[in-house]
Amino acid sequence: MKTKKQEELANSFLSMLEEENKSLFQDIIMYLSKLGYNPHMQRSYIVFKHSLHNKQMAKMGVRKNKDHSPFFELRFSACKGYPQRFENIVYEAVSKKNFREAQCIYNNCDYCAGEAFSHVYTHIFTNGEMKSHCGAVTLEIPNITVDDIEMIKKLIKDEHIYLMEHQAGITI
Repeated sequence: MKTKKQEELANSFLSMLEEENKSLFQDIIMYLSKLGYNPHMQRSYIVFKHSLHNKQMAKMGVRKNKDHSPFFELRFSACKGYPQRFENIVYEAVSKKNFREAQCIYNNCDYCAGEAFSHVYTHIFTNGEMKSHCGAVTLEIPNITVDDIEMIKKLIKDEHIYLMEHQAGITI
């Protein structure tokens, strides 16, 4: 991490977690940091952005409900060919009544660079209907386990490469 304050922020978050979750989240934080994504406090959670493109890659925090469980959200909209678990997450996102439909596919948004369908979450239903969710949004990866970590790192890396190329103009 770049600054002592950012390190303290990450450590403060990790100190609220049980040992089982602490190592999972620490692994993700370290990987994000290695790629240049540093933690910043936003409302009551931590977001990870890169200084070269200022786009949010991940969000994590502790729920304010009774159980105070941790949550993790990830931006993986430019990734393709991910496992069924992540396809189900996209399905859940586009199936919500008030999902955040991708406006860039209608040329109504210029927040993200690149071809619209290269950076939106898309699901094609069995009846052929296609729905696309805004790709600038992080989606919650519920109940992460040690088995998810390598795929999460792969998705982070793939999304990072896309953002660096299309948002920062840097080919990695």
